[in-house]
Amino acid sequence: VQLQASGGGLVQPGGSLRLSCRASGFTFSNHVMTWARQAPGKELEWVAGLNSAASGPAYSDSVKGRFTISRDNRKNTLYLQMNNLKPEDTAMYYCVRGQSIWGERGQGTQVTVSS
Repeated sequence: VQLQASGGGLVQPGGSLRLSCRASGFTFSNHVMTWARQAPGKELEWVAGLNSAASGPAYSDSVKGRFTISRDNRKNTLYLQMNNLKPEDTAMYYCVRGQSIWGERGQGTQVTVSS
């Protein structure tokens, strides 16, 4: 299982980023996929999840209305569109196979929100 996240960076408050996660080594279209994040000194946190059919996305209360999770099963890729970013969104973001944040995950991509 390989999960390669990208798209992170430094952005000002109110800005946007789009994260991508390219999956390989398993049948991507058969799995629920999850985005999780870990801020410095804090525990890993569930952010959003999406089932294999890309229906019924779910979001944590902290990102609901600002983030959108999506997937392209033809490209084996998971996405996270992040709008109206806040300093508290600063974290390492991981894509995870399955609906638990403790599933297999890749190396992550760093998102820093700061003026």
